Amino acid sequence: MSRPTNPLALAVLSYLVQRPMHPYELSTTLRDHDDARSIKFNHGSLYMVFKQLDKAGLIRPLAVTREGARPERTTYELTDIGRAELHDWLAELVGEPVFEYPRFVTALSLIGVLPPDEVVELLTDRLAALGRSETEIQGLIDGSGTHPLFTIEEEYRLAQVRTEIAFVEGLIQRITDPERGWAAPWVAFHQGDNP
Repeated sequence: MSRPTNPLALAVLSYLVQRPMHPYELSTTLRDHDDARSIKFNHGSLYMVFKQLDKAGLIRPLAVTREGARPERTTYELTDIGRAELHDWLAELVGEPVFEYPRFVTALSLIGVLPPDEVVELLTDRLAALGRSETEIQGLIDGSGTHPLFTIEEEYRLAQVRTEIAFVEGLIQRITDPERGWAAPWVAFHQGDNP
């Protein structure tokens, strides 16, 4: 059996540890817990993940119910295999760093294509957006009213945003420094003065 790779599958398994649920109920729970900030999902993708997990033997149908004229709803429970897979998968994600390909890293690797003045302007805009994100995330943490364990992903985001703010501020300084800045050789490159 191959492990699912969709983070939504991990979320489904995690929530089914708490109690059996049907996909619609789990969708509502994900939205209520604001999990869309960490896991990309929509109603259709959630149903597909349930089918994949069922086929893999990680969950199984527990009951099929119908209320009034509503469609049938299948409630699923976690299997022992699913519980073990959840543990192993989550342990791997927590313990083993994996290089991901963030869009900003891609942009940085190709940034020389843009002229330095435009880059500084864009980075300044990015700083403003990062500042707004920092304020929003701090507000979520401060206003959560829950144990910090349940906002740890927001604390991680906040640390990432603050690290990126420091990096972008430093990059702007490296470009614009009047004595050792990168702007002059960068402009020369754009003008074809460098090999």
